[in-house]
Parts: sequence; C-alpha cells; structure tokens
Amino acid sequence: MRSKISERGIVASICGGLLALVWFIFGQAIRFPFINFDDPEYVYEVPEINSGLTLHNIKWAFTHWPSTNWFPLQNISHMFEFQFFGANPGAFHLTNVLLHAMSVLLLFVVLWQMTRSIWRCAFVAAIFGIHPLRAESVVWIIERKDALSGLFFMLTLGVYSYYTRKPTLSRYLAMSIPFAAGLLSKPMLVTAPIILLLLDYWPLSRVSDFRKSWPLIWEKIPLFVMSAVVAYLTSRGIAPAHGVADQLPLLGRIANALVSYLVYIWETIWPVNLGVFYPYPQTGLPAWQPIVAVVILSGFTITVFGLRKARPYLPVGWLWYLVMLVPVIGIIQVNLQAHADRYTYLPQIGLCILVTWTVGDFLRTPNAERRTSKAERNGLNSLLDVGRLPRRASAKTGWALGVCFGAIIAAFAITARAQVSHWRDSETLWTHTIAVTRDNYFAHASLADLLMRRGRVNEAIEHSEEALRIRPGDANAQNNLGLALLQNGDTKRAVAHLEKALAIDPGQMNAEVNLAWILATSADDSMRNGARAVQLAEDVTNRAGHPNAIVLRTLAAAYAEVGRFNEAIAAAQQAIEIAKTTGNPGLVGDLERSIDAYRLKQPIRSGP
Repeated sequence: MRSKISERGIVASICGGLLALVWFIFGQAIRFPFINFDDPEYVYEVPEINSGLTLHNIKWAFTHWPSTNWFPLQNISHMFEFQFFGANPGAFHLTNVLLHAMSVLLLFVVLWQMTRSIWRCAFVAAIFGIHPLRAESVVWIIERKDALSGLFFMLTLGVYSYYTRKPTLSRYLAMSIPFAAGLLSKPMLVTAPIILLLLDYWPLSRVSDFRKSWPLIWEKIPLFVMSAVVAYLTSRGIAPAHGVADQLPLLGRIANALVSYLVYIWETIWPVNLGVFYPYPQTGLPAWQPIVAVVILSGFTITVFGLRKARPYLPVGWLWYLVMLVPVIGIIQVNLQAHADRYTYLPQIGLCILVTWTVGDFLRTPNAERRTSKAERNGLNSLLDVGRLPRRASAKTGWALGVCFGAIIAAFAITARAQVSHWRDSETLWTHTIAVTRDNYFAHASLADLLMRRGRVNEAIEHSEEALRIRPGDANAQNNLGLALLQNGDTKRAVAHLEKALAIDPGQMNAEVNLAWILATSADDSMRNGARAVQLAEDVTNRAGHPNAIVLRTLAAAYAEVGRFNEAIAAAQQAIEIAKTTGNPGLVGDLERSIDAYRLKQPIRSGP
C-alpha cells in the first residue's frame, strides 16, 4: 500500500511540476496580440470564424475545400472562442497553452503506463513540454492545429494501449475517434498508424520482429484508409496554393528534406537563433550538404537496426522521428520555408525517447536486476529510473544524473521563455527573425506590411526594397512596395510594381486587389480601367475562399466605375456586415459614404 501511495504521490508531483513549467514558459502569451502572419487571413478576418458558432459556420468548416487551411476542428475551436470571448487574443493564447499542457500530461501518463519507467517518462514529457522549439506551436494562434492534434494524438496512444490489453471492436472504435479528431485538426497525423505499429514492437511487445507484423498491419487498415482520405483532401488544397514562380524543383526539395532532418536534430540539441521563417536558399544548397546528410542518416539507421534486439527502443524512437516528419519535410511543398520549428512538435518525441532510454540503459549492468533500496522502490533513485545501477554507481550516480538532467530542463525552460517573449508583437517577431537569419526576404516583406499599416511608410519602403534586393522575383514584396508607394502618392510607380507582382505570380491576390483599387478609383483619368478592375476584383472574390471586406469594397468600386451601381451597392453592403463583425468602424463609415455616392450614380475617386 505504501509503495502504491508513494507512486501516486510521485506521479501527482510530476504532473504538478510539468504544469508549472508549461505555465512559466507560455503563460506570458495571454498578454500577446494576434500577429500579422496568417492570423488575419485564417482567423480573425474570416467571417465564418469570427461570427461564432452557427450551423452554417460549422458546415463551412468541413466543406470549404480544396483549401490549404482545411483544419475543421481548429476552425470550430476558433468559432467557439469568438462566440464566448470575442476578438480577444488572450483567450486564444490561453486555449493553446491549456491544450499543450494537457498533451504534456497525457504524454507522461501514457508513456508511463506503457513502460512503467516513471522518471524516464517524466523527462521525455518535460523536454516535449518546454523545449524552445515549442514556442511557435503554442504561441502562434494559427498553430492551434499543433496543440489540438497533439492532444488527440496522445489520447489515441492512450486508448490504443488500453485496446492492446484486450482487443475488442468497441475498444478499437474508441481508439479511432480521437485519431479521426486528430486528423481533422492537422493532417500531419496521417503517419500515426505507423507510430502505433512501432509501439507494437516496443514497448507493447506485441511483435518481436518487424517482418512478422503483417497481422498488426492488417489490424490498422481502417486507420490507414482514414489517413489516405484526409491526405487526398489536403493535397487538393496544397497544389493550387503556389504560383509557378514559387514552385521549387523536386531535386532541390529532396536535398533540402535530407538536410532538414539534421537541422531539426541540431536545433533539438542547440535551440538558438530560432525564427518564425527560415528562407529556402536562393541558389539552392551546396551539393555536399545532402550527400553528408545521406551518409549520416543512413549510417545511424543501420546502427539502430543492428542494435534492435538488445535496444528495441532505438529503431522505434528513430523511425518515430523520421516517419512523423515525412508529410512536412518539404518533398511535398507546403510553403517556401526551408524548415519550420512547428514541424518538430510531435516528431521530436521520438528523439527524446531514443536518447532517454539509451542513457538509462547505458548505466545498467546485466547482473544488477535487483532493486537495492527503499529509495529505488519509491522511484527516487534518479531522474531516468536507473534504479538498477551497479553497486559502485548506486544512489550517488542517480542523484548526479538527476541534477544533470534537471539542469538541462532548467536551461531549456529559460531559453524557451526568452524565445516565447519574441512573439509579444509582430514587429518584435520580425525584427528578431531578421537578426537571427540571413537574407530573409520574407521577414523583410512581412515587416514592411506591418510598418505600412502603422503609417511608417518610408520604413516600409526600405524593407520592401531590401526584400527585393534579396529576391527580385518575390511577388509579395513587389506588392508591398507598390502599396507603400501608393500611400506616398506615387501612383505610377505603385502601378508598375503591382504589375510586376502579377507578372511574377498572376494569382497574387493582394496585388490584384490593390491594382484593381487604383484602376477603379484613381483621380487620374489615364490611370483608370474599370473593366480590368472588375476582372481583377472578381477573380479574387471567387478564389479567396471566404468573403473579405476590403476585397468587396474594391469590387464595389470597380462595379461603380463601369456603371453597375446596383451591384456596387450590394457588394458594399456585404462588406459593411463583415466590417461590423470584425470591429472596424472606420471601414464601415467609409463604405456607407461610398454607398451614398453609388446611389447618386457616382463612382468614387481616391487619393493616396
């Protein structure tokens, strides 16, 4: 009884410590605002999300595909927040922190139930919970999908462990529900059935040889089918998301993927100079880098499989890491970044398991299988549950290891807290990213966009020009520079840069809207072209995926320029409803004045 009570007390204390660590690092985020990277277009500017929970909006969450943002449960969670908390970013951040904290606790409990190594599991959960690479996944509101899918992934593992003790249909269905929910939170979980197969090998010991796992593979066919369906739906949105200019060559993507595997390992060991965006090298990678990566990855893979009988956790941890990264390693192009911190959210667990169990077993001896003291029975011998130590090591070595790994956790926690602080506002985030990366055109362009919105137009022009110096073919930077020049009243140069943006990427929607506005409303007769303005604005309206107040305002102005005043009024009225929902009274007033002009059959004219 005492042993059980002691064990429960240790588990409760560990859970409390994990929660305290998570809050120490991420609790500061409840004071942070939204940022100007993906949060607007995927969260607070989406009418179906910011209008709260309705049947129409929930239906939209599941049916607005093809879309790169097809994460139904994430979108529904944001609807819930808007319904009860409005556009309060603190509530969104708090939800992310709570979801992550629950994932950390579940990881600890599930691993402990599978392995019965309490301190090893505590260390793995701690590193997962507080590593500086977690900052992006937890603090970035749009990355709710990481925290949400992570929670459902942990639940899937827990119910699967329960299922393996007595396989029944009801338990299988119970396990399939959180797995399906995880897929609907983030498609990256398509690899989860393979992780379950790895767990069958170790620590569940349902199969002793990978070559004899066919019955267990067949057992998971329904899960693989679910993964295939979600992968198909997601792929339909990824393919059209990139313009021709943004598409990277296949060989270049493969080379970058190989190198990224090593980059993520290095960032796990030495997590410094972390940014929100790491640009893909403009001239590609040196040929030697992917070659070295192949040699290292192949050599380590051969080694861990060679040791699989004595150390079965080695191939499990290594394959966990390799396999879970496959959907986002870059061979399938998701974006223009070379790699991203958020992609390590679940894959890094495999590395933690591999290292933790390796260190723990390294300190064991074959003839030391007995428990040596009451302290060991209570699990207090060391952080890594290495109670079965040789006599010469005994408790002193255990406590030394505890201090060592406690220091590692403390170092990661302090570093992570500092990393989280860089997300306190968009300007700090982009300035930090520019400082810790090289030739980051994307960060310069994003900072230019932010500065322009804050009225710091000259600074915005400087950063747009720097982005174009680094990457002349960047349509986003061309658009930002054009818009900044328009703000300064240099309309002709603004149009030239907006045209360049569309020449680079004909589907650049921001450039289409900005150019359409000039063509529809310019006070210079020679600059106006109503027919083309309508064409550009309608194209964005049809492709945007959801109505947007600025796009509709531009469409209304274009309709008015060609004399379609009734349609202009209808578009402007729809824009007013969206502007009211998003809390933009200035835009509402502007649209109401425009409608007054349209009713008098007058198109509008604008200056800078």
